[in-house]
Amino acid sequence: MAGGGGRKVVELFFDVLSPYTWLGFEVLCRYRSIWNIDVKLRPGFLSGIIHATGSLSAMRFVTAIDMAHPEFVESVSRELWKRIWSTDEDITQPESLLSAAQKAGLPSEEAQKMLKMISSPEVKNRLRDSTEEALNYGAFGMPAIVAHVKGTPHLFFGCDRFELLAHLLGEKWLGPLPPVKAKSHM
Repeated sequence: MAGGGGRKVVELFFDVLSPYTWLGFEVLCRYRSIWNIDVKLRPGFLSGIIHATGSLSAMRFVTAIDMAHPEFVESVSRELWKRIWSTDEDITQPESLLSAAQKAGLPSEEAQKMLKMISSPEVKNRLRDSTEEALNYGAFGMPAIVAHVKGTPHLFFGCDRFELLAHLLGEKWLGPLPPVKAKSHM
């Protein structure tokens, strides 16, 4: 898509609900004359995009695992993230969910049981309740981190708030890859 006079056009699809989009909006507006581009602002609906690209089956699968085998929630979740964000693979089809569970070490027969559970009212209700709980804390996106300190919940949104979280907890932020503490050999 080219703009008038040979200028390049950059489209920004946005929803004012997204703080990350606001950052992109401001940067593009600042750079439009520096980069000699036409910025075409395209209002969109974030929830519609999320719904259309859906992680519902994956999150129901993880919820079922949490209900029956909570010790596998971390590893299965990590495998699903790797599939979608590292290897650009599907996370919506049953085979994809089973593959992630297998790589996480969940026995095949148990993964099959979890897959069957994703359409159960118990799993649907548990995922809905968890989502509503996040909304009740004030979440407007994810990641939503709620720290409970002295009986008071504190909401942090985004993956760039760990320094603030550390301060609230009275801890020191050591960056995204902190040194591993040596285990004592007693």
